[in-house]
Amino acid sequence: MKARVLFGVVGFAAVLLALYVFPPIVLELAVAALCVLATWEVLGSTRLVHNRLELLLCVLVSLGLAVGHFGILPLDLQDVMQGLVFVLLIGSFAIELKFHDSMKVSQIAWGFFGALAVPYLMLSLVRIFQMNFMPIRDTELHIGQFLVLLPLLAAWGADTCALFAGMLFGKHKLAPVVSPKKTVEGAVGGVVGGAVLVLLAAVLMNVFLDLDMPLWSAAVLGGAGAMIGEIGDLSFSIIKRQTGIKDYGHIFPGHGGVLDRFDSVLFVAPFAEILFRIVW
Repeated sequence: MKARVLFGVVGFAAVLLALYVFPPIVLELAVAALCVLATWEVLGSTRLVHNRLELLLCVLVSLGLAVGHFGILPLDLQDVMQGLVFVLLIGSFAIELKFHDSMKVSQIAWGFFGALAVPYLMLSLVRIFQMNFMPIRDTELHIGQFLVLLPLLAAWGADTCALFAGMLFGKHKLAPVVSPKKTVEGAVGGVVGGAVLVLLAAVLMNVFLDLDMPLWSAAVLGGAGAMIGEIGDLSFSIIKRQTGIKDYGHIFPGHGGVLDRFDSVLFVAPFAEILFRIVW
């Protein structure tokens, strides 16, 4: 528990530095590293893709997708995505033809999931960060630098609320086979807590930053985001259960791998991105 708390404090400080002190490329590089590690974990740690060439190709495609999001590069994201899909398609089947005796076609399907879907979901954080709707008063800060905090709060804040609600009131198992410790009462507490936390954050941002965010959208992000995040958590838990691993990795002390910490964020961040584009 001490390792989890200490890492949480250090991690939060690092997020604040990346958002408000360092140049944008630092945050983009950090998320790119998370994308590569997440791809490696979902495909390599699980052995869903055990062919080394296919795994390397997937990691490189994941990195390419992340680089395509860098704000300093004059790249059109749609063109990058189409190019990477083509490269992964041709490359994967070329590898399949070479190793058809030992490599199943299912590895190609998992490769597309790990190399394109997982990083694209993670990169919602970068796309939100890059939303330059308007500057914040007389500073060089912009709305996206604050909006990106909300899906993290919706995912991790709701998870914390669910943990304590489950410890205090939990009686009925939510998914006893996939995640035995989760309870229905904890999930309800996560939804309520997530809605309150994001709503409170939106109120503060509206008051001090002139964010002008509709409060209904904040409540939706917090409440619905908590439910979506729970689905994300359980989804990646199913993959762990079916592939026989306990954690995706050990990069984060007390937390596990990237996917152990960001599984709910992968589902909440795209939802937040869609919601923000509707509101603004």
